[in-house]
Amino acid sequence: MASHRKSRTPGTRVAGIRTPALATAALTSVALLSQTADAAPSDDDRPSLEEVEKKVDDLYRQAESATEKYNAVKEKTTKQRKRVDTLLDDVAKRTQTLNEAREELGSFAAAQYRTGAGVPDTATFLLADSPQDFFDRDQLMDRMTGRQKAAVDDYATQQSETMEKRKEATESLATLTESQDDLKTAKATVQKKLSTARELMSKLTAEEKARLAAAEEKKREEAVRKAAELARQQAEQQEAEEEARRQQQAESGPSGTSDSSGSTSTTPSTTTGSSYAAKAEKALTFARAQIGKPYVWGATGPDSYDCSGLTQGAWKAAGVSLPRTTYDQVEAGTTVAVSQAQPGDLVFFYDDITHVGVYIGNGMMIHAPKPGTYVREESIFYDGESSIHSVVRPA
Repeated sequence: MASHRKSRTPGTRVAGIRTPALATAALTSVALLSQTADAAPSDDDRPSLEEVEKKVDDLYRQAESATEKYNAVKEKTTKQRKRVDTLLDDVAKRTQTLNEAREELGSFAAAQYRTGAGVPDTATFLLADSPQDFFDRDQLMDRMTGRQKAAVDDYATQQSETMEKRKEATESLATLTESQDDLKTAKATVQKKLSTARELMSKLTAEEKARLAAAEEKKREEAVRKAAELARQQAEQQEAEEEARRQQQAESGPSGTSDSSGSTSTTPSTTTGSSYAAKAEKALTFARAQIGKPYVWGATGPDSYDCSGLTQGAWKAAGVSLPRTTYDQVEAGTTVAVSQAQPGDLVFFYDDITHVGVYIGNGMMIHAPKPGTYVREESIFYDGESSIHSVVRPA
């Protein structure tokens, strides 16, 4: 299916897509993070449960965003490392060929010495900037055979190409070093945010944790209700479409009939839909098999996954290659309305497109939620309707 790319500009509205409100600003509560782990706040400056909940949620969101950036840098670093390895192998092979060519030219110089032609110094030949310079300097080119001249030309070409490849390999090594440094920075960013979130949660009392769990359960119930509502709307829509097809068939016949103008009416082809459904089923079979495996940031299986690692693996099982990050996956297909979502579609979340799940129908999806959780089925409204960024059909 053809890819239809769209703007990533936050805050815009695309027909059929629910564009979320701006994410809650986290900077207003940054002061909470300045407290050290071993300096418990007093009752006066202790943050409220609501503040802690909001901050922890935001930290997890930031960690997931940092994870996707880490994934992008890791992919770039992996490609760069492969390129460097290829270049170094090429340089090694070229150097070997160059040495062999140099030995052959050395034998020509020795032969010239034995015949007394110009009595060249073999040591001078070996130290010359190039064989061409040596032979030119000693005015031997006119006495060389065609084979000898061809060897000189070949050596000069090999030497130039080898030097160029060495330069390219050196530059690629420098780029690889920069990518590795960026990777370390991205990794440290994720770890810091997760550590801060765990620290905040560790300071909650048992009663506060129970209140948070109750609030989470209420939020989950609302998400399930919204999923059921979407499922009902989709069922009604499907029934209406089927009724329209039945009416069309009744009017024109299953194989199509000609009207008075001579045109022929036929029922819409479902070949594309059937093809997609077959691939989607393979993707969903894979995704279901991963349920219960832990979320680990940066992981692509088989024992653990992050959100985009799971969706990439699912569609790979269906023979479709998806990019590594959510930022790129959202571009890899056709955008459809939430109400038009079909099993296998990818559901993306938040303005910065930092989360993704695989739609399974009835308003539900399979996704790898966040650190400390496991791959599971959940309502696509798990974080509120406004959190849904878009739905993309990847094949």
